[in-house]
Amino acid sequence: MVDMKKEQERDELHRAIWAIADELRGAVDGWDFKNYVLGTMFYRYISENLTAYINEGEIEAGNIGFDYSKLQDADAEEARAGLVQEKGFFILPSELFCNVRARAASREGWTYPDGKEKLLNEKLEEVFRHIEESAKGSDSENSFAGLFDDFDVNSNKLGSTVLKRNERLLKLLDGVAGMNLGSFKDHDIDAFGDAYEYLMTMYASNAGKSGGEFFTPADVSELLTRLGTVGKKTINKVYDPACGSGSLLLKTEKVLGKNAVTTGFYGQEINITTYNLCRINMFLHDVGFDKFDVECEDTLINPQHWDDEPFELIVSNPPYSIKWAGDENPLLINDPRFAPAGVLAPKSKADMAFIMHSLSWLASNGTAAIVCFPGIMYRGGAEQKIRKYLIDNNFVDCVIQLPSNLFFGTSIATCIMVMKKNKKDNKTLFIDATNECIKVTNNNKLEPTNIGRIVDVFAKREEEPHFSHLATYDEISENNYNLSVTTYVEAKDTREKIDIVKLNAEIEEIVKREDELRAAIRQIIEEIEVGV
Repeated sequence: MVDMKKEQERDELHRAIWAIADELRGAVDGWDFKNYVLGTMFYRYISENLTAYINEGEIEAGNIGFDYSKLQDADAEEARAGLVQEKGFFILPSELFCNVRARAASREGWTYPDGKEKLLNEKLEEVFRHIEESAKGSDSENSFAGLFDDFDVNSNKLGSTVLKRNERLLKLLDGVAGMNLGSFKDHDIDAFGDAYEYLMTMYASNAGKSGGEFFTPADVSELLTRLGTVGKKTINKVYDPACGSGSLLLKTEKVLGKNAVTTGFYGQEINITTYNLCRINMFLHDVGFDKFDVECEDTLINPQHWDDEPFELIVSNPPYSIKWAGDENPLLINDPRFAPAGVLAPKSKADMAFIMHSLSWLASNGTAAIVCFPGIMYRGGAEQKIRKYLIDNNFVDCVIQLPSNLFFGTSIATCIMVMKKNKKDNKTLFIDATNECIKVTNNNKLEPTNIGRIVDVFAKREEEPHFSHLATYDEISENNYNLSVTTYVEAKDTREKIDIVKLNAEIEEIVKREDELRAAIRQIIEEIEVGV
């Protein structure tokens, strides 16, 4: 049962966090400012994470009252190598979030041996560089490289002068410090990840189409994950070929529980800014550097996880109908991911390329749940040939029609294609979940009851009038491999039934009344004529 008091406290915290984030940006557009708020949250998180880790170890060793944040940098250096190996990074005490903030607030600045003085923007740039450099040459290098690239301390967006920029940066540090995100002494780390996820939701919802490109709403993420994990308590590896900010990857542990992903999280993202957000998101959800591998490349042309596939769970919301190389690249038709279908997805619509890529990297005991643009279910040409390949080889387990207006930046009603390689029958389940939602402001949302109903029918492979249909191979082939849900699930007739007898009686009454009115009008006209 949901703890209502806890939920209320969480909602209040979220509102407070958004109020701080919104107030901090000032005249800067929220979408442009998100990297500063989220980046500062991450800086605070790893500072507190490292401090708590060191303090706990020292206290267990009998050094009561030890506080890493008050240690001299020279003394801390002795532990650098060990900490990088264990935590993946290192921060000097003087460069911790709390100490940089305190020094900046005192307006002292940072005086260096050569007599030069650095201001807050220069100090932050140096600290971020030091954090990234601390991982160089170690196993965690890829997880930290370029992580703060989008935190431009010298951007005019922060202010037109150095003074104004530093005022905004200090305000930013103070605002993030004021976010009540719990204490590491109580191991309350989920608050950071939860707050980060909430902020990304708010930025995405206010950014329209741009937001939809990097964030999948939590309710859709949960549905995809639950569809992919039916009957399972743990997952070996989870993969997203278009991972955005990583919300879908992380949902697996939210649904199954902490440490349910035994080997790791794998993803690829083409946008460098979103790629950085994804890696930060992993850390803030307490996923260690050795437990995730997120790469920044074009998945369709240059996939980065050949040595890691196959994957037991693949969940994804790839970009809809984007352009790709297709048959312009003669090597792709022989690519083992695309070759089995004998045809490539159209150059103007890469949707089916993501489907084929996911299928290729799916484990024999795995499930792939992919959000799809509706057009790929019925369009002809190459896409029809790929659908034929999928159905002929019994890979399509289920197609679900979702309600419209679930995603940021688009009002279209999307679909989900669920694929498996080990189906127990030769049928495909179609579910019409068009009405399984509630309206929240300008968007629709899947409630837990909506998700539960869809997953329950999916798991049981049940037929339910006007909601689901289990189609045979022959049915689908006779429909020219059309996979649109409306082809197989008859919509419920919601029109009001008409009582013909009652309607005729009402018409007779109307006609009678009309005759009476006409007679009365004629009489009035006659009386007027006589008077004249």
